[in-house]
Amino acid sequence: MGDVILASPLIRLLKRKRPQAEIDFLVKSEYRELVQYNPHLRYVIEFDTHGGFAWLRALRRRIRQERYDAIVDIHGNFRSTFLRSGASSTVLKMNKRRVARFFLVNFKWNTVQSVTAVPIRYLEAVRSLGIDDDGEGPEIFVPEDVRVRVWDQLTKAGIDGQGHVVGICPGANHATKKWPREYFEQLAVTLVKEDDAKLLLFGGQDDQETCLAIERRVVQETGKRSDILNCAGPQSLLETASAMDACDTIVANDSGLLHLAAARKRRVVAIFGPTVREFGFYPYGTESKVIERQGLYCRPCTHIGGQTCPEGHFRCMKEITVGEVLTGVRSFSRVEALDKNKSPSQEPATQIPAI
Repeated sequence: MGDVILASPLIRLLKRKRPQAEIDFLVKSEYRELVQYNPHLRYVIEFDTHGGFAWLRALRRRIRQERYDAIVDIHGNFRSTFLRSGASSTVLKMNKRRVARFFLVNFKWNTVQSVTAVPIRYLEAVRSLGIDDDGEGPEIFVPEDVRVRVWDQLTKAGIDGQGHVVGICPGANHATKKWPREYFEQLAVTLVKEDDAKLLLFGGQDDQETCLAIERRVVQETGKRSDILNCAGPQSLLETASAMDACDTIVANDSGLLHLAAARKRRVVAIFGPTVREFGFYPYGTESKVIERQGLYCRPCTHIGGQTCPEGHFRCMKEITVGEVLTGVRSFSRVEALDKNKSPSQEPATQIPAI
């Protein structure tokens, strides 16, 4: 999910540099909506991860038949290499810094000369075309009907973008990238009690239990049921993106929702445990603060996360206090947060046909 969002500057800048170009984007089916309404694209090609090898070969034949002038491979794994193999197209690839990442994870040798955000790394693949970053960051296009429907639901729930609204995203794909649930619970209670904040909880189906626990804790300790709205589970990614527009600050783990918040230009407080900024997946294109426990001998232990702490202590997350995250949230000016971006903006919502 994060990879797809962080590729949006590449799409925008390619089209800006070559307005006549017809750009197609290959994406997993579950993330299609993140690019479905991007006006810079001709087609969205859906990749079915459950289709098997026969389906993969059929997709490769289709890519060959398109006779693209160029294929930009920003994934660089076996599957993307297979899909572009045999095509007559010029292939443009990015440097994934695998060697530096290997030494950093396995030996804690930091050979990274400078921390470079992943969207900038993607642009390195097309540097030969004279494309440079524009500083505008990632973007997600939400159709007007989705935006109006979501804002109507928020308004009925008493959240209209006014006052101090904080979004909380307690989930992540891997267990070790999740700040402990009880910490999120205490953060939420404190924000409602001391900061008079209203809260929106975001997450997928797997995050529903955690978000329900946070909601119950807030209601039990504050009695303010109307000050917290649980949006986890049933919402689509575009509905989540639209609901995020009501927040002035969003707290998130190192996850796809972190990048979705950044793409909506929300202020982000990011909690990093086993991963580090050197991997490039920090909030990009918006105001942000990364909260992390620096100086741990075992960190980073992975570049994608894991199910259990290899050392058994999980210090990288447990030693990040509620107070530190709360300070990060409070550091953003509430006055500046209540800006015109709180109301639905006009954005292109062109329907992009899928192959």
